[in-house]
Amino acid sequence: MANYATEHIRTLALVGHGASGKTTLAEALLHKAGALQVAGSVERGTTVADFDPMEKQYQHSLRSSLLHCETGQTRIHLIDTPGFPDFIGQAIGALDAVETAAIVVNAQAGIEMITSRMMEWAGKRRLCRLIIINKIDAENVDAQALLASIQGAFGKECLPINLPADGGKRVVDCFFNPSGESDFSSVADAHRALVDQVVEVDEELMARYLELGEIEPEELHEPFERALRDGHLLPVCFVSARTGAGVGELLEIFDRLLPNPTEGNPPLFMKGDGEAAVEFRSQPDPDQHVLAHVFKVVMDPFVGKLGIFRVHQGTVTRDTQLFVGDGRKPFKVGHLFMLQGGKNVEIDRAVPGDLAAVAKVDEVVFDCVLHDSHDEDHIRMTPLEFPTPMHGVAIEPKRRGDEQRISEVLQRMTAEEPTLTVEHDTNLNETVLWGLGDLHLRSVLERMATQFKLEVTTRPPRIPYRETITAPADGHHRHKKQTGGAGQFGEVYLKVEPLPRGTGFEFVNSVKGGAIPTSLIPAVQKGVEQVLAAGPLAGFPLQDVRVNVYDGKYHPVDSKEVAFIAAGRKAFLDAIAKAKPIVLEPIVGVEINCPAANMGDVTGDLSSRRGQVTGTKTLQADSLAVTGLAPLAELEGYAARLKSMTGGQGAWSMALSHYEPAPPQLQQQLATEHAKHRRHEEE
Repeated sequence: MANYATEHIRTLALVGHGASGKTTLAEALLHKAGALQVAGSVERGTTVADFDPMEKQYQHSLRSSLLHCETGQTRIHLIDTPGFPDFIGQAIGALDAVETAAIVVNAQAGIEMITSRMMEWAGKRRLCRLIIINKIDAENVDAQALLASIQGAFGKECLPINLPADGGKRVVDCFFNPSGESDFSSVADAHRALVDQVVEVDEELMARYLELGEIEPEELHEPFERALRDGHLLPVCFVSARTGAGVGELLEIFDRLLPNPTEGNPPLFMKGDGEAAVEFRSQPDPDQHVLAHVFKVVMDPFVGKLGIFRVHQGTVTRDTQLFVGDGRKPFKVGHLFMLQGGKNVEIDRAVPGDLAAVAKVDEVVFDCVLHDSHDEDHIRMTPLEFPTPMHGVAIEPKRRGDEQRISEVLQRMTAEEPTLTVEHDTNLNETVLWGLGDLHLRSVLERMATQFKLEVTTRPPRIPYRETITAPADGHHRHKKQTGGAGQFGEVYLKVEPLPRGTGFEFVNSVKGGAIPTSLIPAVQKGVEQVLAAGPLAGFPLQDVRVNVYDGKYHPVDSKEVAFIAAGRKAFLDAIAKAKPIVLEPIVGVEINCPAANMGDVTGDLSSRRGQVTGTKTLQADSLAVTGLAPLAELEGYAARLKSMTGGQGAWSMALSHYEPAPPQLQQQLATEHAKHRRHEEE
């Protein structure tokens, strides 16, 4: 494979809502550039990007895919990303690998939820942004109205660099060679608007433009790139990936106008830890020390773990010695790859701007930094903001003996997915897999079954209820046991009282005069803490309780640790039974983003779930954020409900706020279920 200098490299991520045609567009670009003899088809499962069997089955992307092609003297790195909300973590992760985010819009559907989200996320990462309107040849497309809608949503700096013509069968250039007729607007007016916008970033050039009335396109590259970098210009391109209309023109835009790695905004590195961290600017110089960032990890069934990285500084070659983060043990690059979908193409070097991969390096993890010098220790990429995984299932292996395997497989799955997390609740004794939605988790479970031959059973996660007391009370127990020889004796008097919500547990020793020897007080505390793990009312952990041990008795021969553990436990149970115990339920704070038109439905639904709205704020002209509180138990299946209410345009997040008493009916139900469970165990 030919080597390219950094100045001749372009990096783009194709992002946007699902079904906007990103994968088909990637195929069309590779075919036009000569990287493919025939463009693949999503419907036939023949695309380079969607190579995974599950992607072929579902007919849409589940993971980001790396592609590359050459046009003229330029190498173009493309990352085709999923567009469905359940897999958006893969798209967000790709943003740190590129100079430009190409937001693909479905000409029929217009601006959709992920369109707006990716515009916002790319802007926060200071990426140059390009809007590609795809499917311009489809029926019932009003390109002029769509362009006006884009400008209304994202600003007047969204200007067409070409326009559709002949009903979307071709496009006409509005920048390099502004001539011909378009389906709407004037090509000359579009050209003038572009030049007016670009020259605004350069006072000297603006003065010449005002004097001469025209500037050659070749003179506009540097200010064009600066306008992109500053967000002063968001070019809009029209294309039909299906017919190829505008695809060649799009490649020319990539080649001639988009920034190379020396021109885009520098990546957001930080050096140092905590408050002492300062911004660090890498140098896209192939002769500097190596600095690369791992933006994707793949567990390849054939070559093992692949760490996919963007080179920001220096040159990586085979046999390069690299460190992972702050690690002191280097690894040697045995094989260096460039990815073309599911195919690993071996290369001999990667320079700043290149996207490459190394295999079988266990220390490489998502978001780590690779470097060849200890001078680059403590350098990290500023963390991306990923959506919080909100959809959970409790899982356990179908076959006995797979308990260890399930842990290993989940570790592999979460290594690939930044929006996939695993929690093990020791109190509830369950493992919960959290993802961004039902489809996300179903795809993960299916991969576990097909790729790793591990089948699991699933159920909704249990609600982490808690128990507490509402009144002070005394407890007493004398433990006496004589079985021949030395016996067991321990007597404990204690008091319990409720603590403020969220305080936890407090143990106080106020025994006077050695009624209980100091050496045996820890045994009393151990007995008390045994009860904390499973309260007597409904079997949930106890919290917000103070236990004060104030008296007791011991025997110089028969008093042992085991006796005071038993006495402490039963004295605590005695006190709790008198202290009016109750069940607490978790209350979560929620933030729901939705179209303004759906606010009434969202707030009404939240109220019907025993929730309350605490505030609203405007995000954009047509969308709102609703904040509120609701019992966690009432939010089961909420993701599907929100999707139904908002037509797929809603998103939400939650975080534990506090615990408060559960309704009496629910408390009685939980207590009854616990009593039945105990009777069943005794039988």
